[in-house]
Amino acid sequence: MKFTRRALVAAAAVSPGLAQAAQAPAGAPTAALPVRSLFARMPYVYLDSGSTHPMPLGAKAALEEYLRYKTRDGLWQGYSMDAKEKAVIERFGALVGAAPDELTFIQSTTMGENLVLQALGFPQTGGRIVTDALHFFGSFYTYGELRKAGMDVVTLPMTREGRIDMKAMAAAVNDRTKLVSVSHVSTTNGFEHDLKAVCDLAHAHGAYVYADIVHGAGSTPLDLRAAGVDFAACSSYKWLMGDFGLGFLYVRKELQEKVTRPWWGYHQVGGRFVTHVFPYDAPGETVADYGYARGTDGKFAMGTTSWTGAVQLDYSLGLIQQLGVANIQAYRQPMADAIQKDLRGRGYEPMTPLDSRTPLVAFALKDARAKLGDLLAKNDLRLTVSANRFRVSLSVFNDMNDVDRLLAVLPKAPPA
Repeated sequence: MKFTRRALVAAAAVSPGLAQAAQAPAGAPTAALPVRSLFARMPYVYLDSGSTHPMPLGAKAALEEYLRYKTRDGLWQGYSMDAKEKAVIERFGALVGAAPDELTFIQSTTMGENLVLQALGFPQTGGRIVTDALHFFGSFYTYGELRKAGMDVVTLPMTREGRIDMKAMAAAVNDRTKLVSVSHVSTTNGFEHDLKAVCDLAHAHGAYVYADIVHGAGSTPLDLRAAGVDFAACSSYKWLMGDFGLGFLYVRKELQEKVTRPWWGYHQVGGRFVTHVFPYDAPGETVADYGYARGTDGKFAMGTTSWTGAVQLDYSLGLIQQLGVANIQAYRQPMADAIQKDLRGRGYEPMTPLDSRTPLVAFALKDARAKLGDLLAKNDLRLTVSANRFRVSLSVFNDMNDVDRLLAVLPKAPPA
């Protein structure tokens, strides 16, 4: 592999903890970044993990083992999906600063956000919701519909520097505010909210905070309980290196008995379950007697979940834990800084704050897809190119050679 001057700078920036982490037991994945060998050889430079992260080869192997279990190919008495799901919840909790009983599996981030809104009684209970332009754009529809239903929805604008101004948020949050809904790390430009500051502001007015953490979990240091976040959700197909169809909902322990159960799913049932309708059943006044599971499960759990998703995450969360999120962030920072410095110097219009520590770097460019789409594809570069902006996503298999390739292919100046 060719190493450029930037590659040497990046290597020097990695924290000493990586050297210790690399001394893993035999058979364990290496922790020396970049971990390119833990992923398939890609036919292009992939800078789009913020859209869908490639699956590690170890997760692929775990899925193949699972398929042997599902096809009953051999004796698999010791294969336990209950144990894998339990391990996944515990590992994810350790990653984001949550206790296992504050978490439950969900289908997607959007499902999690909607369950929170229903649990809070929206739109029937009325009041104000404060959100912002750097929240997930799919949620624009959600809050637009709540506005149509009579709620007072305030959407704060993005500043010229690509931030959400906390002074503007302080002016918008009042005693009628029921919820502040934000993305921890914005899918649009990688802006990172100070969740502790957001929660302190909201709680001072009696409001709750929901955080979309799909771009934060696994990529950027995060502690939900320390920040005071009330609700959070994320899917697993981005920085958790999982797949579609499985995610997590976090509900702070102190709130679990205060919110309404938004739906009924049989995984919410806990304790003794006794039927009264089948042969030899004891008589009873109801069809069945039952209790509720403890924690977030008892209010929000679904029915069946994606076992293939859990199998993947059992591996990938272990890999992320071994690498260390702080190490991942430190490793990629020189790459993000190089992109920012170079393209700003050429006159490209930045959308990401210069001091950002997240994996996403975005620039505005009118008609970006028309001007860059074919050029990038012909040069085997994959990144997000939207109608009027483009976004680079940096992950654990990227290095400065990838950055050099991107910078060499992009026009010397923004195309007119």
